[in-house]
Amino acid sequence: MPRLYPLERTRNIGIIAHIDAGKTTVTERVLFYTGISHKIGEVHEGAAVMDWMEQERERGITITAATTTCFWTHTLKKESDKNKESEHRINIIDTPGHVDFTVEVERSLRVLDGAVMVFDAVEGVESQSETVWRQADKYHVPRIAFINKLDRTGADFEGSLASIEKKLTDNAVPLQLPIGLEKEFEGIIDLLELKAYYFDGVNGEKIRKEEIPANMKEQVLLRREKIVEKIVDQDEHFMEQYLEGKEISVDELKMVLRKATIAGKLVPVLTGAALRNKGIQLILDAVLDYLPSPLDVPPVLAIKVKDNSEIVVETKDDIPFAALAFKLADDPFVGSLTYIRVYAGTLQAGSYVLNTTTDNKERVGRLVQMHANKREDINEVYAGDIAAVVGLKNTTTGDTLCDPANPLVLEKIIFPEPVISVKVEPASKADQEKLSLALHRLSLEDPTFRVRSDQETGDTLISGMGEVHLEVIVDRLLREFKVSANVGQPRVAYKETIVKEAEAHGQYIRQSGGRGQYGDVKVKVEPLERGKGFEFVNAIRGGIIPQEYIPAVKKGVEEALGKGVVAGYPVVDVKVTLFDGSYHEVDSSEAAFKIAGSIAFQEGAKKAGPIVLEPIMRFEVTVPEEYFGDITGDLNSRRAQIKDVENKEKVKIVHGSVPLASMFGYATKLRSLTQGRGFYYMEPDHYEKVPDSIVAQIVGATGK
Repeated sequence: MPRLYPLERTRNIGIIAHIDAGKTTVTERVLFYTGISHKIGEVHEGAAVMDWMEQERERGITITAATTTCFWTHTLKKESDKNKESEHRINIIDTPGHVDFTVEVERSLRVLDGAVMVFDAVEGVESQSETVWRQADKYHVPRIAFINKLDRTGADFEGSLASIEKKLTDNAVPLQLPIGLEKEFEGIIDLLELKAYYFDGVNGEKIRKEEIPANMKEQVLLRREKIVEKIVDQDEHFMEQYLEGKEISVDELKMVLRKATIAGKLVPVLTGAALRNKGIQLILDAVLDYLPSPLDVPPVLAIKVKDNSEIVVETKDDIPFAALAFKLADDPFVGSLTYIRVYAGTLQAGSYVLNTTTDNKERVGRLVQMHANKREDINEVYAGDIAAVVGLKNTTTGDTLCDPANPLVLEKIIFPEPVISVKVEPASKADQEKLSLALHRLSLEDPTFRVRSDQETGDTLISGMGEVHLEVIVDRLLREFKVSANVGQPRVAYKETIVKEAEAHGQYIRQSGGRGQYGDVKVKVEPLERGKGFEFVNAIRGGIIPQEYIPAVKKGVEEALGKGVVAGYPVVDVKVTLFDGSYHEVDSSEAAFKIAGSIAFQEGAKKAGPIVLEPIMRFEVTVPEEYFGDITGDLNSRRAQIKDVENKEKVKIVHGSVPLASMFGYATKLRSLTQGRGFYYMEPDHYEKVPDSIVAQIVGATGK
C-alpha cells in the first residue's frame, strides 16, 4: 500500500518548554484546530487530551511525552487551493517541562526533526528553558520560538525576546509583533506579509486578515527592515540583490529563512496567547514553512553488525527497515506499546524484526497511530514515520529494530544517572509479587528509574531523578498496577571511586576432598575521568590464564563494583587491567575466577585511595528582594556555592550549585522564608568528592 503523505509533506516535531510556559495548552489548541479533538481541553480544568495520566491531570504538569498525529493545510492558502495535495501530516510529541522528567525531553529530541519552543511572555527565558534549549542544541534540532501568554498581566514581548537573545541565541528573528499587550492584546502583525491577523469566533477559529494599524506602521517597517537584513545575510545571491536595492519577495525570504532554520543558523520567533486562542494557526503555518521534513535533516549513522563498519541510513522506503525504539508505555486497552521512529524502509503489521541490541527476533503484533490516548490501527509504517508497535516483548528504550537480513545498530540514547533513592516494600504478602512485576515494568518504560536490592538488608531500593519523579512512580504503583507499598525516606544516590593507581592479587583456592576450586588473578586499578564509567582491559599474554576464564574475571569485578569499600555504594569511573595470574589444569573453573576477580578488585580499591562522591545540583532560586538575605544565609548553611545573582524587577535570581543531600525539604523551607513568594528550580549537574567531615556520617548511616 503506497504512503498517503509524501515525506516532504511530513513533519516530526516536539513542543518543549519550561514548566508552566503553556506548551500543553498550545498542543490542545493544535489538536482542536487540526480537527483531532472537537472540544478544547484545558490543563487548569484537568481536561487536557495530551495529559492523559491521572497524575498529570491532578498536578497540571506533563509527565510522559504524549504523541499524536494530525493534519494541516496552510492557513494562507486560498480556499480553492486547499486539498489533499496541499495537506501536511504532523507527528507531534508534547514533552514535560518539570526537571525530574527531562529524560522524556531527551529521548523525544533524539527522534524529532524539529521543535517548537514555548516561552512565557511574563517570565521570558527560565531555567528549564535553558536546559531544553541545550538538549535541542545537542541533537541539532532546528526550532521555532513561540512567546506565549501575551494576555497575562506583566506580559512583555520585547523583554522576552531580549532574554532569548541574551541567554540562548543571537540568531532570533521575530516574524511577528503583538497588537497590544495584557488585556489589550488583540492580534498579531506578520512582519513578512505586512498584514494584521485577528482571531474571531468562540474559539478563535475564524482568522481575519486586515491592514496594519496606522499607529504601528512606522515601528513595523523599521522592524521588517532589520529582519530582512538578518535573513538575506544567510544567502549571498539575495544579499547582493538587497544591497542593489531590489525588492526580495516574501516567498524568497521564506525560502532563505527555511534553509537557515534547518541549518540551525536562525530561529524564527512567533507570538500569541494559547489560552485566548490567538496565534496557534500561525504556529502550524510556520511548522510547514520553516521546520524540516525527514528529507531535510542529515541521514543518521549506524554500525553494521557483520563487520562493525559505519554506514549512512538514508530516509527511503525501498531499502531495508531500520527504526529506533524511543519510548515504552502501558496502554490499558492494548497492553505494552513501543514507540518507534522509522529511519529507513517500511514495516508491516504481523512481520518480524530483529532487535540488534538484545539479538532477539520480535513479532510485530499490531501497528497503531497514536492520537494522545486514542489509537488507530494501521497496516504499515514508512521511513520518516513515528508510530507505536503492540506485541514487542524484549525491547526497551534505545534499542534498534531492523530487517533480520540486514542487522545494524543505530546510535543509542544516553540517559543521566539517578540521584535519589527511596526504600519501597509491599504493604502485604499479596502485594509482593505484584510489586516486583510492576517495578520491572516501570524500569523498562523509564531508563532513569532504577530498581535494585540491597544485598545486606534485603531492602528494595528505587532510584530516580528527583522527589517528584519518585512520588509519581509510587502513585502509579497504586493506581495503574493496584499495588500497595510503604515508602521510606529519600536517600541520596552516593557513588564511590578511587583517586590513584594500585595493584592487587586475588586468589580463591578451596580443597574439599574431590575436585577443588582454583582461581588466581592480578589486576591493576586506576581512576578514570568523571563520567567515564567502567573499563576492563585484558592484558594477559601467553595463556597464563586461559581465554575462557577472562569473561568470568570481568564479571567478578563488575559485581564487586556494585558495593564499594568505603560505604557500600556503587563504584564508578575506574579502569581495571587484568595482567597476571595462574590456573590449575583440574581445579580451575569460571566460578573460581569470578570470585578471584571480585577479591582482587576489592583489595585494589582499598589501596587506591577510595572516596565517596555525592550528586551536586545546579539551582536557581527566585525571591523577592526583601527576602534575599534570609535565602542566601539558608543556602550557605546547606553548603551551597552561589555563583551569581541576577536582578530582575523587584526579584533576585540566585544561581549556584549545592549538594543534593542538603536540599531535602527545601521547598517547604523556601515557602516559609518567603511567605510563599519564592520558588526554585534544581537539576543534576555533576558528582563531587564528599568532604571528609561528612563521610563519617554517611558511613555511619549505612552501618558499615
